[in-house]
Amino acid sequence: MSTRTDLDLDLEGRCRLLDEWVEVRRRIAVLEAQASELLVQRIVVREADVVESPFHRDAIQRSMIAEYAAAGRLSTGSVEYAFTDARTLSRALPATRAAFAVGAISVAHVREIVRASVIVSEAVDEGSVSAETLGLYEAAVLVFAERETAARTKAHARQVAATLAGVTLVARQRRAVEERCVQVRSVGDGLALLTAVLPEWIAEGILDRLTQMAREIVHTREEREPQLPPRDDEGEHTRDLSDFSPDDPQYEAYVTNGVIFGDSDTFTTDPLAGLQDPMTDPTSPDIEHILGDRRTIDQIRADVLADLLLAATPSPENGTGLGNITARIQVTVAATTLTGDDDRPAELDGHGPLAPEIARCLAGYNTGWTRLFLDPTGLIVETDTYTPTEPMRRFLRARDQHCRFPGCRMPTHRCDIDHTHDHARGGRTRIDNLSHLCRRHHSLKHPDIDDRHRWTAHQLPDGTITWTSPLRRRYSDPPRRRVMFA
Repeated sequence: MSTRTDLDLDLEGRCRLLDEWVEVRRRIAVLEAQASELLVQRIVVREADVVESPFHRDAIQRSMIAEYAAAGRLSTGSVEYAFTDARTLSRALPATRAAFAVGAISVAHVREIVRASVIVSEAVDEGSVSAETLGLYEAAVLVFAERETAARTKAHARQVAATLAGVTLVARQRRAVEERCVQVRSVGDGLALLTAVLPEWIAEGILDRLTQMAREIVHTREEREPQLPPRDDEGEHTRDLSDFSPDDPQYEAYVTNGVIFGDSDTFTTDPLAGLQDPMTDPTSPDIEHILGDRRTIDQIRADVLADLLLAATPSPENGTGLGNITARIQVTVAATTLTGDDDRPAELDGHGPLAPEIARCLAGYNTGWTRLFLDPTGLIVETDTYTPTEPMRRFLRARDQHCRFPGCRMPTHRCDIDHTHDHARGGRTRIDNLSHLCRRHHSLKHPDIDDRHRWTAHQLPDGTITWTSPLRRRYSDPPRRRVMFA
């Protein structure tokens, strides 16, 4: 008769936790599938609206995406992807849809299967392969996806799609190069991820050049003298022991007491006097130790990349005018921090906290700082013209930071300054009637859009904007309260 040991019980407990975790993950996938089905139903409603008002097709689509993004507190891009996945599942990938419904695959698997299926769908539309090819693709990919990760499914799905669609490697690369782009995403703690989607050979060349430059810096950094801080008495020469002969009366004063004589009958004492070789006593508190370059190869590559992108002159092929373009960022910092009275973090508008010493450094390079105060009732600055004044623009950039539609992160320099209450209908050009809106969300409130799909906005004196959707749901976007320097 066998007895169960403590080890057996411990293993059973761990297995139970693992099994429960796997089951919860499966139920999450089932719920994601249900959410996808609700989007399919919404797509049906949208298509009916488009049939009734074909001229407003784009406005109907934008309004629907904006509604779900605001209600779900999601980015517009995430909601667009979700609708695209739902539509493709319902129309072209029934087996994937069924596997998703029972939680056999996750939403991440679905996204990779859907994206790769576009290659096959385009080949079907072009008539280069039969309609049954899409079913073959789905069967081959699903078997793999149900036992592998989403990352591995991505590579497998693209390979299967390219093989079945008859797309050659060269043709795929020629088409993919059109998708090149540069994006930035915050990763927290004052850092951001700069992503460049480039042809592979260019990306490898960039990394190789950065690596070569970084290695050269590492190889030669021991040969470079540490950078000493500037001296207030720069230019005044002081004499050490080598400047005196043994017969000089000042020789004994230097040797005995460490007195150093200047050029203008001034003198001081040498803290290292009496040491034949000061470096033989590195623990001396009188020695200032200056550290050399101790950056890692990755840190040097990152620094060189920043230097090249921010300071180097673009090649002539990109146009001579690019040489005059400088990088633009917007920083908000308290006056007490700017003057060094405290070390409160500044704000890199639209992203997050910024170290105070960096903010002060940026302020020192900028000659156009303007002080703006926002009081509890809102600062009323108004002009009789349609176009706001430059001080008003500075204030709005500092207040808004990004598009004022709930959840949108489009920076202000890529947005329009919009009159919340239309200027043509009596809206005044003043701070509490102006805000930054990106083109996508600006168009949602245009008066030429049908009322069934048109959004409206109302701004309070404190800058809070309340949006009302076509479903009469209200979403508020309040500004942050602070003293601003733009």
